[in-house]
Amino acid sequence: MTALTLSTAGPATLRADALVVGVAKGPKGLVVAAGAEAVDKAYDGKLAAVLDALGASGAEGETTKLPAPDGLKVPVVLAVGLGSVPETDESYDEEVLRRAAGAAARALHGSKKAAFALPLDDASAVTAVAEGALLGAYAFTAYQGGEKKAAGAKNGGPKLPLAEVALLGAKPRDKEHKAAAERATIVATEVNITRDLVNTPPNDLTPEAFAAVASATAKENGIKVQVLDEKALIKGGYGGIMGVGKGSENPPRLVKLSYTHPKAEKTLAFVGKGITYDSGGISLKPAGHNETMKCDMAGAAAVFASVVAAAKLGLQVNVTGWLALAENMPSGSATKPGDVLRMYTGKTVEVLNTDAEGRLVLGDALAKASEENPDAIVDVATLTGAMVLALGDRTFAVMSNDDAFRTAVHEIAEEVGEASWPMPLPADLRKTMDSPTADIANMGVRMGGGLIAGLFLQEFVGEGITWAHLDIAGPAFHEGAPYGYTPKGGTGSAVRTLVRLAERTATGDLG
Repeated sequence: MTALTLSTAGPATLRADALVVGVAKGPKGLVVAAGAEAVDKAYDGKLAAVLDALGASGAEGETTKLPAPDGLKVPVVLAVGLGSVPETDESYDEEVLRRAAGAAARALHGSKKAAFALPLDDASAVTAVAEGALLGAYAFTAYQGGEKKAAGAKNGGPKLPLAEVALLGAKPRDKEHKAAAERATIVATEVNITRDLVNTPPNDLTPEAFAAVASATAKENGIKVQVLDEKALIKGGYGGIMGVGKGSENPPRLVKLSYTHPKAEKTLAFVGKGITYDSGGISLKPAGHNETMKCDMAGAAAVFASVVAAAKLGLQVNVTGWLALAENMPSGSATKPGDVLRMYTGKTVEVLNTDAEGRLVLGDALAKASEENPDAIVDVATLTGAMVLALGDRTFAVMSNDDAFRTAVHEIAEEVGEASWPMPLPADLRKTMDSPTADIANMGVRMGGGLIAGLFLQEFVGEGITWAHLDIAGPAFHEGAPYGYTPKGGTGSAVRTLVRLAERTATGDLG
């Protein structure tokens, strides 16, 4: 993990490999952002003119490197675009700062230390810049380089992330700044751990291996853990989880993580879909759709990381995480289209498509979580391609049995910089899952497939319990070029939303 320090040193006195400054689009051209006044002075007040001559536009996320002048103790200045200058008396949006810091950190992969002289108007800005830099500095190199890794990129190894970030203008003795940096470090660490899990090849991250990682980390952080193996799942009647996992040589697991606070008045339950590899089962996915299916456990990874973050932050709320882990594979023992599974609640499900498996493992986990009667349940899942078609690959869907809670979760997600959109649960679509053989089928009509999946999950939420469903199928795994603080591969989607939800619940403020 990249180290983070707060520094009151001036840009002209701090030694580092690079110095990051902000530049924005002003009404009359480029404007050097607050925090970089001393840097601009070192360029004789002509930093904006130099950047303009180099083709910089100030667009969000744009980075431009230039040699440092005499007077600075760094060899390189990196200017990062902040977009348009805010209107009078307004600060830069936190997400703008977060993305700018992330873009700068990505551009400095391979460097040992960088000083960030971006606008820091308050503690919220400190959090945003710190988060962005730590998330942007991420790289997954566990399977690259071999013996060359230690030798570095110049000798054939992978280019390692920026090793240290110093935030200039953030005061290490200021309680608010210190707390903001500590929170940002914890949250970014857990997001990056989620990314690591999502990026890990499925031959190494089986349900059993995932459960072992979760168990070890939970114990290190004072979180109680319970793991149900295949024998316990069969005995307990978890027909959904066993039905999905029985086609694989790697048996399923259900992991319960319990963080409790002695003064907590509320309890949240987070439930995560953890399909460590999804072939589609007997309903095999076509060529071109299998290659990234190691990411189908992203929801469980986000839930795991969020519970750990709540524990590290010492939040005054009880948080229980449920990881429904299975590998969906075709074999002679696999569930077949037309089979009927008896879920944990006793409800029977006719399986019309074995590739609609996430809702089956989540159904069991939601029912089990409901038995403890939490104040709210939030499930997180890479559930449907239909929702990717509806919202694209950067926005997740929010569905709920409570309109006010759906709105609160959506607003929290937007606040922390995770794009989301509220979606309905139309009652008329429920009828399309009626089965002549079982209580319900795991498929309905094709149109509105993402909403149908939400309606299926709602069937397994305990009566009277507030519940929300996050379909993160789009933003959980990024296949395009990196941008802002978002890398290629696993993104850690929903972790920041869940953590902020836990914080708001702890303080009694859901807005």
